[in-house]
Amino acid sequence: MNKTAQIKKNHQFIKFRKLVIVSILIGFLSAFLGISLKKITEYYEAIFFHEVSVNPVFYIIFPVFGLSVIYFLRQYLFKKKENKGIKEVFESTKTTKNLPSYKIPSHFINGLLTVVFGGSTGIEVSTVVATATIGSVAHEKENVFRQYKTELICAGVAAGVTALFSSPAAGILFAFEVISRRVTRAFIISNCIAVLIAFGLLSILKEEPLFAVSITTWHLKAIPYFILLGILAGMNSVYLTKCVLFFKSQFGKINAHYYKILIGSAVLSISLFIFPQLYGEGYHAIKTIFGNSGEIPLTITLALTFIGILILKPVVTSVTLASGGDGGVFAPSLFIGAFLGLLLASVLNTFFHVHVIPVNFMIIGMAAVLSASIHAPFTAIFLVCGLTNDYTLFLPILGVCLISKYTAKTIYPYTVYSYSPSLIK
Repeated sequence: MNKTAQIKKNHQFIKFRKLVIVSILIGFLSAFLGISLKKITEYYEAIFFHEVSVNPVFYIIFPVFGLSVIYFLRQYLFKKKENKGIKEVFESTKTTKNLPSYKIPSHFINGLLTVVFGGSTGIEVSTVVATATIGSVAHEKENVFRQYKTELICAGVAAGVTALFSSPAAGILFAFEVISRRVTRAFIISNCIAVLIAFGLLSILKEEPLFAVSITTWHLKAIPYFILLGILAGMNSVYLTKCVLFFKSQFGKINAHYYKILIGSAVLSISLFIFPQLYGEGYHAIKTIFGNSGEIPLTITLALTFIGILILKPVVTSVTLASGGDGGVFAPSLFIGAFLGLLLASVLNTFFHVHVIPVNFMIIGMAAVLSASIHAPFTAIFLVCGLTNDYTLFLPILGVCLISKYTAKTIYPYTVYSYSPSLIK
């Protein structure tokens, strides 16, 4: 009896040791992929955006070229399979189907090309699927890992999100709230190790927060306006979700892919020419309004510009994805939230003289729209706090994220990840 117990104990120890080793490996590879994609995208997006600013003719050339290259890569290099985004990860965790290894270069390259050539989305979902594939491939290598498929996929995702947003908490919470939705001992071990490795790599490379902003304080008198922001954020997120689902459905009816590319490029080119802020991830525009938020008086022209951006951003994002671009709703949600927060704060200060702090509304708005778009409030909280490396606004962000999520769920119960046509039949 003692011998059997000892054998079982040894077997458990070996399995634990292998789980630790593979989690370290997944964490390093996923973080390296996420950091590399982020750095390369930032570098080339800045170069290409400068080119279109100098020569507006590139507003026409870049989108059609980028979408065409992505199409030909899929046709001749990536097995003629379109990327489905995070739904691919869901399918893999719920079935015996594994994520094929070509998904790593497919999402890396296509995500990069989409953004640098003006596609109005971000690299976050590309990173999530590529890093999930790293976890999926690792689980296939050893029989001992067969039962840990979801945990290892989540470890890759958690490390990738950590690498992008400098927040281990956001990485683990995203893996839990969006992908796994259950916690096991193996989940805790593998995900904690993976995000620690990812965060360690970020520390070694001395990665700076994406947005350098100065947050001083927040006031209790702003609470009613924060609640209003949460409700508006929930409504905007539903608009984004509906746009993505509608345009994907409509473009799905077009059989000839070159028509999709031409229509998508035309919409992108016109939109980017009118509002250059919509180019790529849009983080350049967020940084600009962070820098000027306290100095710009709200005029009718500026208010109409903000409203136009808020109306058009979900459309342009949806068309980017529907016409073959690779990406998701992470960056668009942050972008919409920042502009929504600034618009609301500017209206309150200009017309109602309540003297709220615009930067606070921008940051809270970013978290609120993201929370409502993916139905993951705690991910949104730590992700945005990680982006700014500041937790001063933690409590108002928490409250507003919960309000925005439940506002969105009340209006429309699905996200772009959870929606399926069979659910409403």
